[in-house]
Amino acid sequence: MNAIEKIHSLDKFGSRPGLERIKRFLEILGNPQDDLEFIHVAGTNGKGSTCALLSSVLTQAGYKTGLFISPFIVDFRERIQINGEMITKSVLDEAVEKTFPIVEKLREEDCIITEFEYVMALAFLIFKQARCDVIVLETGMGGLLDCTNVIKPPLCSAVTKIGLDHTAVLGSTIEEITLQKCGIIKTGSTAVASAQDLGVMEIIEKNCAGKNVELIKSEKLDIKLKSESIKETVFEYKGLELHLPFIGAHQLDNAKTALACVEVLKKFFRIRDEDIIGGFEKAKNPARLELMSEKPLTILDGAHNPDGINALKNAVIKYNPKSSAILIIGMLGDKDSKSSIKLLDGLFDEVCTVPVNNPRSMSSQALCDEYKRYSTHVKPFADVRSAYEYARNKAIQNDSILVIAGSLYLASEIRPIIY
Repeated sequence: MNAIEKIHSLDKFGSRPGLERIKRFLEILGNPQDDLEFIHVAGTNGKGSTCALLSSVLTQAGYKTGLFISPFIVDFRERIQINGEMITKSVLDEAVEKTFPIVEKLREEDCIITEFEYVMALAFLIFKQARCDVIVLETGMGGLLDCTNVIKPPLCSAVTKIGLDHTAVLGSTIEEITLQKCGIIKTGSTAVASAQDLGVMEIIEKNCAGKNVELIKSEKLDIKLKSESIKETVFEYKGLELHLPFIGAHQLDNAKTALACVEVLKKFFRIRDEDIIGGFEKAKNPARLELMSEKPLTILDGAHNPDGINALKNAVIKYNPKSSAILIIGMLGDKDSKSSIKLLDGLFDEVCTVPVNNPRSMSSQALCDEYKRYSTHVKPFADVRSAYEYARNKAIQNDSILVIAGSLYLASEIRPIIY
């Protein structure tokens, strides 16, 4: 097996919260995470955009910046980046060759390292070997028991918008989920929180107070919106004109969260105004309301829960210059498809349902049946390519906007087809 095949061979063991396994594995590797500095980011929505902005600003400021995200969109190596570029195949191959025998030995001792745990440990090792100055670290699921939470107190912890997702693991209520996300907040650090519902913010405030951690609320940052288009959002912050290459009103909240973190990081790094301007302009975050084509107008979004779908809905209503719209949607079976579909009611003239390239996928027929509660113009497709070809031709014929959403795994499969 090659490196990627070895990593994916760990899939069958699934995702299991808890830090005992990863701590044991990292100890054998020499605890590389202890030699690194982190910005730790948790939340339900907005983690990816916030991390992308922070990584870009720090890179622009001249610091060797590691970025760990999940999942990837096209290439697995996107999950481990240095200065905005994914690691090389040779770096990944060398790290896997060095560490995979340890995973196999631990398995014999009934210590099963999951894929996410393994990739996280690989990232720590690679970042240390590359002598990164700082790491922007996105949690996988939750926070408290997420394997990224083995790090020492970070320079800054950020909690982005919290909503209902991963309820089978994190809890069935927003309060339970919030407590899990707050697990990344550690004594000796500073916390930043995005705008939240009142009850959620109260839990974050109590958590920070109990740990004697300063809490900065990003919603208090003063910004002035200057212009919005389907290509970018332009706003002013402390006299700086910032061009955000992400669209949607929710991205302003993510930008404010990133800026609040930057203000904290100025205690540790030299970050100039031009670094913020350049970092924001150069930031990349694929499959988040991403403009893929102008003919036909095509938007790709990985939205997969009600909050994300609602942000997508608002953006389509605001930026759609067309009189009609077509949707390609695929979702995982453990997501709240009912609430997501209900939010999209009446927004699209035609809907194509597809399977997602993941064992947890909802079948295209089941998704079609669910959607038919709100629309009669729904058609299931056996594969993503045939759905895209059909929808693209329809969009051209009817001068429609084409939207693709429901899962980052769907985005991963369809993005190379579009290009």
